[in-house]
This record gives sequence, C-alpha cells and structure tokens, in this order.
Amino acid sequence: MRKRKRKLRSHTSTETSTSIPASYDIVGNIAIIRLSTASCKKVYDVAKALMAIHKNVKTVLAQVSPISGNLRLRCLMPVAGENRTTTVHRESGCSFSIDVTKCYFSPRLSNERLRLASLVKPRETVVNMFAGVGCFSIIIAKYMSTARVFSVDINPAAIQFMQENVRLNRVYGQVIPLLGDSKTIVESRLRDAADRVLMPLPEKALEYLPTAVSALKPTGGWIHYYDFEHARKGEDPIEKTRLRVAAKLAELFATYEVPFSRIVRTVGPNWHQVVLDIHITRVAGKF
Repeated sequence: MRKRKRKLRSHTSTETSTSIPASYDIVGNIAIIRLSTASCKKVYDVAKALMAIHKNVKTVLAQVSPISGNLRLRCLMPVAGENRTTTVHRESGCSFSIDVTKCYFSPRLSNERLRLASLVKPRETVVNMFAGVGCFSIIIAKYMSTARVFSVDINPAAIQFMQENVRLNRVYGQVIPLLGDSKTIVESRLRDAADRVLMPLPEKALEYLPTAVSALKPTGGWIHYYDFEHARKGEDPIEKTRLRVAAKLAELFATYEVPFSRIVRTVGPNWHQVVLDIHITRVAGKF
C-alpha cells in the first residue's frame, strides 16, 4: 500500500500530493478511495491520477461512510470515469461479478482466500457461514474439485451475484448458495454436516461460534475464525483473540487446539484483523 501511495504521489502536483488518500482498493476495473478532509478538496485530481497509473481502472468511487449494518455495506460516491458500480474482479484464476454498492467485498483478503483453499482436503464438506458473493467458496471449489461448499449469506443481492459467479466459474453442484441467517440455516439444514467451517465476518464471529461448532461432524473438524482486535502498544492482538475464543469454547466444554494464527491485516489505528485456525476434537454431548 505504501508503494501504491508513492506511485500515486509521483503522478500528482505538489499541491495535490498532500491530499493523497491513505488507502484505496481496486475491485475489477473500479477503484475505491477513502476520503480524508484533505483529499476531499482534491478528490477529482487524485482520481484522474489514479486512472493514469492503473490503465484498467474505468471508474473511481469515493467511500463516504464506514462499512456498517448486517449487510456490511458503505456509501460510495462517483468521482471520475464511468458512472457504474458493477464489475468483474479476477483473482486466483476465478472471476467474481459484483456490485460494490450492494455487496461486501475486499480484495485485501486474496491471500487468505488462497491459503484456506490450500488446506481443504478431498471430499470435504465446507460450510461458509458468511459467504458474500462466494469468493472463499468458489476458490475452494476450483482448487479442490471434490469438495462441497454450502455457501450462506443473509444478503439477497450477494446470493444473486453468488449464483452468477457459480455459473461464471463452472462450479455447479460444488458451491451451494443458501439465502438466510447462518444460525437458522445451520440449525435447520447443516448440523453435524461439516468437516470445515469458515467465519469470515469478524463482527459476528464470536456470537456465531457455537453455531459453527454445531455444524461440525461428530468426528470433529476445523473452524477458521476471523475477528477484529484492538491492541495497544505492548499488547498482542492474537493472544487477546485467543483468550476471548477460549472463554466461549469453555462454555461448550470443547476440546481444541489452535495450531495456526496470524494478523491478516491492520484495519485502523491499533485495530487488527486476526485469524485463528481452530481444530475442534471434542464437545461435551456432541462428539
């Protein structure tokens, strides 16, 4: 990201360079910039410079509200280029159709999506509790053709795009889109079904962790748990996340280990996105 910012600064005037936004994302041929007070004044100049650097970018949108709500949406304002919000994003050999105003998507999780796909074993059943437009699910299906992924999301628009992405990537029968709240879906259809559960929604992860455990087969399995953690200087965000998860799993009398954990990315001052790969081997009354 720092390299991107330096390159963008080199394409702007001295006056405009002080207004370069702290970060931006490119989704397909759409760039999304996050505005500061300074960058608001020169947003059009910044957008034109960005399009000059990234020749594939046809639209620049400015994020004018934080991501919020159950659907994880944000308000985006057109700044330059074509006035549109739909695109096709390509990642790890897959194509994802998306409307960035109607569905949550982060290109910054591309390495994490590929990492998880590499862990899935032949003929595994996977439950993705917060699937969005299906990126985690489809990359898994493409890299492990015998896996089956139940792909749940509460956003009707995300499910529509997921269905389109299943078609684009030819993973019919491997990725099963399911519309609804994942607690309800797991309780009614997916209890004791999964070898592996994905939880890529930090805002809901701790609350939904017991549901993820209930989705695992009686032989146990894996939960990939994502959370946001605040850590001041000297604090370890991974350890803080581990302790919170340990308290929740203690309520379930679960036996488990966490053989892998890492900071996925920094999301704000002293805020981090953390992933724990949790191997559940026993839950009282279940396994």
